[in-house]
Amino acid sequence: MNFILEGGPLFMVPLLILLIIVVILFVKGLKDNSEKNYKLIKEISLFAFVFGVLGFVIGLLGALEAISANSGNMSPSILAGGFKVGLLSPTFGMVIFLMGKLFTIILTSMKK
Repeated sequence: MNFILEGGPLFMVPLLILLIIVVILFVKGLKDNSEKNYKLIKEISLFAFVFGVLGFVIGLLGALEAISANSGNMSPSILAGGFKVGLLSPTFGMVIFLMGKLFTIILTSMKK
């Protein structure tokens, strides 16, 4: 759970909540395989991916602002660490998106 705090709780906690919702909808879809569950999983997982990318863009804008305020005297190790932290939210969003896609494939294959 350290990556949640490291990636910034402003974006990582809502992404974790979205992951929990997608998993709950999948389990519910296994019992009641309705079109509504399928569409909700699809839309929420896509939203999670875009939300993670938004977190990266906002973080990158903040990093570029800090670099410009520091007159370009930034060590490469600090810059690399900042990019690593910035890439955590889109990576987590992408994982949620891929899980949602996998869940929709499973639910589609189980449909009668």
